[in-house]
Amino acid sequence: MSGEIEEDDERRRQRKLEEALEVKSLRRIISAYLNYPEAAEEDVRRYERSFKKLPPSHKALLSHYPLKFQHLRRCISTNSYFIFSMLQAFEPPLDMSHDVDGCEDPHLENFEHEHCHSEGRNASSCQSASTSGSMCCFNHAQACSQERSCVMSNPTAQEVQGEHQHVPISGSSAGEVENNKEISECCGNDVTDCNGNMFSSSHDWLDPSLQLNVPLVDVDKVRCIIRNIVRDWAAEGKKERDQCYKPILEELNALFPSRSKESPPACLVPGAGLGRLALEISCLGFISQGNEFSYYMMICSSFLLNHTETTGQWTIYPWIHSNCNSRSDNDQLRPVSIPDIPPASAGITEGFSMCGGDFVEVYNDSSQIGVWDAVVTCFFIDTAHNIIEYIEIISRILKEGGVWINFGPLLYHFADMYGQEDEMSIELSLEDVKKIAFNYGFELEKEQTVETTYTTNPRSMMQNHYHAAFWTMRKKKTCTT
Repeated sequence: MSGEIEEDDERRRQRKLEEALEVKSLRRIISAYLNYPEAAEEDVRRYERSFKKLPPSHKALLSHYPLKFQHLRRCISTNSYFIFSMLQAFEPPLDMSHDVDGCEDPHLENFEHEHCHSEGRNASSCQSASTSGSMCCFNHAQACSQERSCVMSNPTAQEVQGEHQHVPISGSSAGEVENNKEISECCGNDVTDCNGNMFSSSHDWLDPSLQLNVPLVDVDKVRCIIRNIVRDWAAEGKKERDQCYKPILEELNALFPSRSKESPPACLVPGAGLGRLALEISCLGFISQGNEFSYYMMICSSFLLNHTETTGQWTIYPWIHSNCNSRSDNDQLRPVSIPDIPPASAGITEGFSMCGGDFVEVYNDSSQIGVWDAVVTCFFIDTAHNIIEYIEIISRILKEGGVWINFGPLLYHFADMYGQEDEMSIELSLEDVKKIAFNYGFELEKEQTVETTYTTNPRSMMQNHYHAAFWTMRKKKTCTT
């Protein structure tokens, strides 16, 4: 009996430690968003310091620069207003009043070291928690010089999601939005615009006293999210969506020509990011579920899917954070309106949801065996530590005769994790990936190479292009005698 009591106590202690780490990690992500205005302002101050060092004759050639700096600050304020509105709408799945710093359990530091994995990605902010709530940390060391690496990387961040959650899209409104508000400062639980007007927040966890000082690489992820919004939810991102999403949607439409409204086919979209592809699949007449393990992504996708109701409801300035490869100041400072379509009125099929959690942890469960008619992976399979495990799970969760549509490169996200010798990374050639898929019962029906970009500024002088593998494979039906 005493042994059972000790076991229960150990489980409770473990849960307490897990919750403490989850809250700490979520606070860090929220703090990265809240630190965006000051980090962006520091960039402008750096530009100004460099400008002041110029000799007078050179300054005279750039007499418009002081006005550009003012314009940059207005753009930063507009982005900050969008970010804070997004955070106000966010409902954390954890008790954010949990006193992480006050947790004096001597095992906390060891627990964090033992249970957190340092994981690096080149494509998306990757953070996940298992279905048991245990924390997985992701450390992404790749530089942001590559567009895709910047969007999904989590350098040195400790991030987590709690029990995986299914979040159905709703028709709720964010209310009347004033995109021209210029937010420059967070004070207490309030936001102040440039005229000193206060916008109150009801969330105690947004109190600056709980805000953490986070590394600049964490704020870089926020900038990357802003660019990713363009890819998924702006008219300017249509070219990339047509390159990546359109072939997938056309293939699904051709493979399931007689979809029933009463019993729609079910499609899973791992690595769903900000949710546009999963939503488009739902609008085709599928029960669509997006799976995403990054809280950076989930906070933003929840806001866009559930709290926008009109086209162009928000304005952001996604390209202001780099002076490199700009053809003109107007290109760099141009506004982008979002969303290009209001998600709540897009014509979704009942059952559309976003599921937060690690793909392996959530879907490597007996309840998922043979559930899905289709699995769509777009810029996803190279996010694995072990790509064979991904393929095995995809095969397991598909129904017999189900289809796997894949689109993307093989830019393995845990490759070149210098200084982390124990970091597992299985980096297969495309040929080997297909051989592994055949081993798990897949037959290749269609294959081609598609040239595409990833969150690239279409007006930039530098364009990174991928020659993405696009295939359709079908899971063989078991022969019966």
